[in-house]
Amino acid sequence: MSLLEKQFELKKNGTNVRTEAIAGVTTFFTMAYIIFVNPIILSNAEMPAGGVYVATILAAVIATLIMGLVANVPYAQAPGMGLNAYFTYVVCGSLGFHWTQAMAMVFICGVINILITVTQVRKTIIKAIPKSLQYAIGGGIGLFIAYIGFKNAGFLKFTTESNPGAPLTIIGLAPENTTVISDVVSLSAGATIEQNGANVVPALVSFADKGAQLALIGLVITVILLLLKVKGSILLGIIITTLIGIPMGVTQTSGYTSYNISDISLTAFKLDLGGLFSDPKTILVVLTTILSFSLSDTFDTIGTFIGTGRKSGIFDDKDEAELFKGRGFKSKMDKALFADATATSVGALLGTSNTTTYVESAAGIAVGGKTGLTSVFTAILFLACLIFAPIAGIVPSAATAPALIIVGILMMESIGKIQWDDFEEAVPAFFTAVTMPLSYSISNGIAAGFIFYVITKMVKGKFKDVHPIMYIVTALFILNFVIGAL
Repeated sequence: MSLLEKQFELKKNGTNVRTEAIAGVTTFFTMAYIIFVNPIILSNAEMPAGGVYVATILAAVIATLIMGLVANVPYAQAPGMGLNAYFTYVVCGSLGFHWTQAMAMVFICGVINILITVTQVRKTIIKAIPKSLQYAIGGGIGLFIAYIGFKNAGFLKFTTESNPGAPLTIIGLAPENTTVISDVVSLSAGATIEQNGANVVPALVSFADKGAQLALIGLVITVILLLLKVKGSILLGIIITTLIGIPMGVTQTSGYTSYNISDISLTAFKLDLGGLFSDPKTILVVLTTILSFSLSDTFDTIGTFIGTGRKSGIFDDKDEAELFKGRGFKSKMDKALFADATATSVGALLGTSNTTTYVESAAGIAVGGKTGLTSVFTAILFLACLIFAPIAGIVPSAATAPALIIVGILMMESIGKIQWDDFEEAVPAFFTAVTMPLSYSISNGIAAGFIFYVITKMVKGKFKDVHPIMYIVTALFILNFVIGAL
């Protein structure tokens, strides 16, 4: 028996090294944007970009290897989008904490995640989630992934009802000074984006942009490859689209900033725990901020595992039974939850915001990734970026966006398992699935589903049908929303 077979049980899981390699490469290219986007976002919190760049890669490598070698599941981890923006623009921006204090909050959040995993709180939460909501989470993540694909492809623009042909106004910043990185707009001091949810509407672009044209070409190519059942269709689609983008001027083969691994000293172990709790007046704000970090991190992960693991068979009925049977880490889900729990603290020690399980892992799973060997290949490619940064940067978002759209299509199957003719079941399922893409957050979707599930059961007088954990978590979600509004 080979070492790889012994470690990853490839035959038992119905896979091989070639398939796992293709899956690992596919996952890497769909999430490699974080290497370049994360330093840009966190540098707005006055963090040194070089240190964040190295920390991002090392956090992804270590966390993904733990996921692959300990849990033996094909999930990759890296600093999460959304959480990094919350870190920069809310915690360090609006609330005024220094980035070293914010990093201390992230570290504490990671410790909390470890504690609730070791004490089985996380698995109890998973057990409390009804099947209908689990199906809705899977479908919602499919919509969310597809929405990310549409945005990254440049297919969408956001306008106002009063002026549907014009983009949203950026107040206090000249257009030529606006830097758009993926879906993130970097603003100078004092600049804000005009926001009015009732008036902001999405629309399709005119496709005059070459990036959107390339993404559309890539989407058609990938769909055709899948219809013809070509092996490795999604990865092949990414490669072909990237090559087509060279003569179009979309695929850039140079011009990337390189950093030195020694830059990690600028961010590693910079946790100002003492300063974080030095002012009694801010302790409540600190605790509620940590709660926000923890809720988002925990439910993003639970949603990703439920949404992708069930459909692919990575977490099957046998594994689910082992998850809830006794103590210790007996199941893949147990080990995967622990691997995810350690990731945030590891990332904070290195100098980056919350490290979490990436929903883009679904791209690798969709092409056949079934074991931790997929994660190992992904981690190796991340590590290579310390030396060959342009390798990841060469692949444009227009080439990976079609893959995310396709994965979204593949994940919609679970929606059909919901009893839509039962309004009591349909209401929470609907809000779960729809809120994820519309709010750009898995945890917000779960929160909406939980709240409406509890409401429907209480109105119908079925109080005992709701697990006590559902009441507790729903109350925490509501509290989090109220604090955010204040």
